[in-house]
Amino acid sequence: MLYDIRHVTRFDYARAVGFARNNLRLKPILWSGQEMLDYSLTVEPHGRIQPARAEAGLANVMRLVVEAPARTLTITSTARVRVNRPIPFPRPDDPTIAEIAALARTSRDASPASPASYIFPSPLIPVDADIAAWCAGDLDPARGILDAAYALACRIQREFDFDTGATMVDTPPHEAFRKRGGVCQDFAQIMISGLRAAGLPAAYVSGYLRTLPPPGQPRLVGADATHAWVLVWAGAELGWVGVDPTNGIWMAEDHIVVAIGRDYSDIAPVDGVVLGSGAQQMHVSVDVEPLETGA
Repeated sequence: MLYDIRHVTRFDYARAVGFARNNLRLKPILWSGQEMLDYSLTVEPHGRIQPARAEAGLANVMRLVVEAPARTLTITSTARVRVNRPIPFPRPDDPTIAEIAALARTSRDASPASPASYIFPSPLIPVDADIAAWCAGDLDPARGILDAAYALACRIQREFDFDTGATMVDTPPHEAFRKRGGVCQDFAQIMISGLRAAGLPAAYVSGYLRTLPPPGQPRLVGADATHAWVLVWAGAELGWVGVDPTNGIWMAEDHIVVAIGRDYSDIAPVDGVVLGSGAQQMHVSVDVEPLETGA
């Protein structure tokens, strides 16, 4: 499947700011099952843009510096991405949860995608006994890793309400878990917390969903903005496998990976600092258009 993606972020400032410095993580990464064919990034008003090193996680980071006074800042990211990612199918001979946990603990992989980097609690996803106990119902150590991960994602989708008013971007997983409601970020963090409590490597994914579903299929929740879901490491042969607890589905051709980290703090699409006074508002629009043909 070929997609054209347009992601616009606009900041409106109550008073002109004299300086802005932002980290942008908007360019999709090279990841299994997808390739980027074209990309552009524009900023209004004009600013200096240069590549920067990802301090954590897997992301294409650009550093934006705007030094002229501005009342608005508009960042437009456009990409053409081809996705060819089959749906995983659990098998009787898949590694068990206990086997994956043991392999992860002894991994000597030092790359950014090392399973050892995603076993431990992270700044926004701490250890939580209540979440661990609830998730343990699907995470029997003898159960196959893919079967268990999919079952847990589907359970979250069934038992939690998608409610944009229930949480905010800084709501901790325990609060969303207590409310049994939230948005894609909350559901991903709850699932990751439970998987890590079972000793499994689990990563937070930021990306996109196709905006319009295929004929006869329901529209996926989270298609109007950046989306979040989960990667679970399933051993050397299967590698990292994606699952979407907001929709109760596997990561497949409807998902485009932008960045991967321990939690949202590693891979926020836009963060940084501005010098000025007064309030600011952020407006985000995302459109992911599937193309019938293309190259």
